[in-house]
Amino acid sequence: MQEQTQIFGIRAVIEAVNAGETIDKVFLQKGLKGELFSELESVLNRNSINKSYVPVEKLNRLTNKNHQGVVAQISPIEFHDLETLVLNVMESGKTPLFLLLDQLSDVRNFGAIIRTAECTGVDGIIIQKKGGAPVNGDTIKTSAGAVFKIPICKVDHIKDAVFYMQSSGIKVIAATEKTDDTLYDTSFTEPCAIIMGSEDRGINPSILKVVDAKAKLPLLGEIESLNVSVACGAFLYEAVRQRLTIDQ
Repeated sequence: MQEQTQIFGIRAVIEAVNAGETIDKVFLQKGLKGELFSELESVLNRNSINKSYVPVEKLNRLTNKNHQGVVAQISPIEFHDLETLVLNVMESGKTPLFLLLDQLSDVRNFGAIIRTAECTGVDGIIIQKKGGAPVNGDTIKTSAGAVFKIPICKVDHIKDAVFYMQSSGIKVIAATEKTDDTLYDTSFTEPCAIIMGSEDRGINPSILKVVDAKAKLPLLGEIESLNVSVACGAFLYEAVRQRLTIDQ
């Protein structure tokens, strides 16, 4: 899987971007210079592709091939357009349930969340183009293949997705400990989108300021937080429980 989701070499990556390949992230060797390398940087910037400057040792660990200072991770899936996805779900007649991930960084957590989201009927997952976990071999394995069964959208900023959801009549609920309301006090029966934060920082404070509701999980032990994929599962299944109760 790793070899299938990687390309390397400056010219090869430029051609892949220009050909419309779905690229998650490009690793560039620190200190590399030259006309062709500058062209690559311009192409990546123009297409808003996530890039990271790393030591050559990192690139050598990614591949033992002649990488020329550049290794790109190709996404094994095609990403969906957010506006088209939301419109299609709204027109389908079902009550939408979306999941927004604010720069979740661990690929295994990402894969586990995708698996749970598919099992709970989530209509789509929205991630940010930069700063989040890629869709790679580990993601696919941990998701048990669910990554191929649920639409995933990439946006420039999660806050943009929040505003678009709200303008479409979708309630945005943040999963955060910075509230007195638990998820059991919160209604998930109307069209809604749940935001989960990153493993170390949680949800960005600027996003918390614009959401429609906040909800937390009650923690009865001494540890102050749950793994984000476990917390996400609790939120999604509470949404399922509430919606099933109404349908009965």
